[in-house]
Amino acid sequence: MSNLPACPQCKSEYTYQDGAMYVCPECAHEWSEQAAPAEEARVIKDANGNVLQDGDSVTVIKDLKVKGSSLVVKVGTKVKNIRLVDGDHDIDCKIDGIGAMSLKSEFVKKA
Repeated sequence: MSNLPACPQCKSEYTYQDGAMYVCPECAHEWSEQAAPAEEARVIKDANGNVLQDGDSVTVIKDLKVKGSSLVVKVGTKVKNIRLVDGDHDIDCKIDGIGAMSLKSEFVKKA
């Protein structure tokens, strides 16, 4: 068995080394040897630059339309007990009257 690292993008175990670079044959992602072991935690900040953590309460700073619905999340809506996730919409939460949603951190401020 080889001891090459898994692909950081698609987590494939079928990587191979090409000179000083690692290559993933499944997603064609390439990365250097120095970048392979160093995985840093992503820091998610609100609209004011405050660092957000799981369990925080936030307030919506802009009217947000709910995709696929006629509902709107109004300015000033408080959201409790958020959960941070990877992706474009980096906050998962439940909003009273609407239900489970994903929000972008740029549209909230820490309460």
